[in-house]
Amino acid sequence: MNKPKIYIDGKEGTTGLQIYERLGGRDDLELLLIDEDKRKDTEERRKFLNAADLVFLCLPDAAAVEAVSLIENGNTKVIDASTAHRTSPGWAYGFAELSKLHRAQICESMRVSNPGCHATGFISIVYPLVGMGILPADTPLSCFSLTGYSGGGKKMIAQYEAEGREDLLSSPAIYGITQSHKHLPEMQVRCGLSCPPVFSPIVDDYYKGMATTVPLHLSQLRGVSSLHDVWKALSDYYAGQKLVRVAPEGADGKLYGAGKAGDDDLTLTVAGNDGQLTVTALFDNLGKGASGAAVQNMNLMLGFEETEGLSLS
Repeated sequence: MNKPKIYIDGKEGTTGLQIYERLGGRDDLELLLIDEDKRKDTEERRKFLNAADLVFLCLPDAAAVEAVSLIENGNTKVIDASTAHRTSPGWAYGFAELSKLHRAQICESMRVSNPGCHATGFISIVYPLVGMGILPADTPLSCFSLTGYSGGGKKMIAQYEAEGREDLLSSPAIYGITQSHKHLPEMQVRCGLSCPPVFSPIVDDYYKGMATTVPLHLSQLRGVSSLHDVWKALSDYYAGQKLVRVAPEGADGKLYGAGKAGDDDLTLTVAGNDGQLTVTALFDNLGKGASGAAVQNMNLMLGFEETEGLSLS
């Protein structure tokens, strides 16, 4: 059997480099590498996009849309890591653990949108609760999400790692304060919510790792009467999944944003009491939040074992 040909359009960005690292040591794939001086040449990119069996788009939104338009054959499969197609009809949503239907659509689709990092954490919590009827879709929700600075790409990385940087960068920064963060449409649409959550993303002075938390009152929920019931519902929902799991019951102490740095899986922690609780998704913003998820989706689309080339805790 011929090895699938893979092309990463935008390999020089943070997500593209991380995908390349995960694929570079594999002998079951052939990586197509464009000449450095031609990586922005439209006609040269067109050749590579059409020569590949599968393409990763690690590009700004407009450039990702343009790249799709350059694909002229019906054989090239696409995984778009940008925001451009995350709510678009005709694109499978690349979060296999959400349901059997999501997994089947990824396996069968020619076009898959890779989830956003903050959205991954929020959706991993809210989608199953809504789907099981525990959380009404019209519930007003809030979410705060802590990320390392690599989530901001090359520009933010350079800002945080520059000599003589401003002192304020050593403290957490709340951003997206106008409630117009680019992940909000994805969070609302993919969970089937009546309105988007009030969302507070926070970037801090560490490289990678993410903790996304949804706070809840038990009185907002249906069909559950205790913290244990919520923990069990989520544990049962994700039972048997290889890249999403629920931490053991009885969480206490502290959760660290970098607790899953370097891993490609995600852990949900249910904590609190029978009145108020939080559910926190711990994962790597460059792993299950970006490049690791993209490689998982590639594995499913090409018929490989889904964890091939990934790092699991």
